[in-house]
Amino acid sequence: MMAIFEYAPAPESRDLVDIKASYGLFIDGEFVDGSGAPFKTVNPATEETLAEVATASADDVDRAVRAARKAFGGWSALPGAERAKYLFRIARIIQERARELAVLESLDNGKPIRESRDVDVPLVAAHFFYYAGWADKLEYAGFGTKPLGVAGQVIPWNFPLLMLAWKIAPALACGNTVVLKPAETTPLSALWFADICRQAELPPGVVNIVTGAGETGAAVVGHPEVDKVAFTGSTEVGRIIARAVAGTGKKLTLELGGKAANIVFEDAAIDQAVEGIVNGIFFNQGHVCCAGSRLLVQESVQEELLASLKRRLGTLRVGDPLDKNTDVGAINSAEQLAKIRELSAVGESEGAERWSPACELPERGFWFPPTIFTGVAQSHTIARDEIFGPVLSVLTFRTPAEAVEKANNTPYGLSAGIWTEKGSRILWMADRLRAGVVWANTFNKFDPASPFGGYKESGYGREGGLHGLEAYLDV
Repeated sequence: MMAIFEYAPAPESRDLVDIKASYGLFIDGEFVDGSGAPFKTVNPATEETLAEVATASADDVDRAVRAARKAFGGWSALPGAERAKYLFRIARIIQERARELAVLESLDNGKPIRESRDVDVPLVAAHFFYYAGWADKLEYAGFGTKPLGVAGQVIPWNFPLLMLAWKIAPALACGNTVVLKPAETTPLSALWFADICRQAELPPGVVNIVTGAGETGAAVVGHPEVDKVAFTGSTEVGRIIARAVAGTGKKLTLELGGKAANIVFEDAAIDQAVEGIVNGIFFNQGHVCCAGSRLLVQESVQEELLASLKRRLGTLRVGDPLDKNTDVGAINSAEQLAKIRELSAVGESEGAERWSPACELPERGFWFPPTIFTGVAQSHTIARDEIFGPVLSVLTFRTPAEAVEKANNTPYGLSAGIWTEKGSRILWMADRLRAGVVWANTFNKFDPASPFGGYKESGYGREGGLHGLEAYLDV
């Protein structure tokens, strides 16, 4: 395809964020040293070190939990309207610092600035606004008004600030205090959030941030004084956590992996569906638990749809996450890139046909081209395992019943997409799909007022909406 205009980069300024050389833990309203060996967080697009970050040992986690326990009495005793003021204040500061937070998130995570600026940060503020509104109305939610106590929260690297908001906003609105452990590869926005808590004059100890790897997370989950555990991440780690808290009386919510079906019927608007497919699997480099990683297309339109999809992929820009023209950014880490490469090689070895558009990848950093596999069978590894990267497996079906059967033939059940002109078919399908969220003629649409969560190996419990309050109240 010949471009009418020459491409010119439109980079967002790196100077918007002043990243310090090193960061400590945020405990009881202060930044303090960690007693573990510090680790480095890198920019996945360039492999440059952004900062050195403290590791919290079990003793540090204990300090954080004790600070949260001490703050709980005063925080939970505040009238809901008073707690709401702090949440509103946090939401407004996030809006004021939106540009800075978007740049920081793209530097630390690798996602395009367009996404962090237009999706992540506005949704973060929206979650705090939404739950601020609930803080003085808990008696009308139907789950009681009694908070649980100290919430231990462990979040992943794919949406660092958004996952923090999903966890912290409802916890605080309900009167709990928090010890949060961000992902090892993306701790910076959580540490920036700690600064926002201070700016909002949140009482010390209400929010504590402890950084580190899996051992730090395990210390948070296993602490006897933690009353509630919330985890978003892999199914494998989710199982370990479920075993760890079994029999302890801790309340647990898990939001785990997915292998969502994006189902396109022959009467769908093909160009609209193609945009939805691209958004479903290439948004955030496919680092999305609810990504539409299995495309189920009705046999009669397969050729037309694939031709249109390949043409569209040829226009995607892969490259500098800080360039406002970039569509697909960097893979978050060397480890994740190795996993995507390995599963893609398995896809080829099992007989699926691999295709990527011609695109030049930068020499430094962690990159993977948008990839489509056709000729995929239900039994193929790439149709069953979560790849968590920009890789789409294409399967076909003939009847709606077959589409349902294939879509549900997975250990996961987080999300699904349906593309058709028929409203009755949308309702018929949605009723039969075992998925927590079903999108119709759209994909990856999020709203703080709408609950999110899965079935089967995608976890249990809901986040967002009225339902999201239940996880943080003694029902």
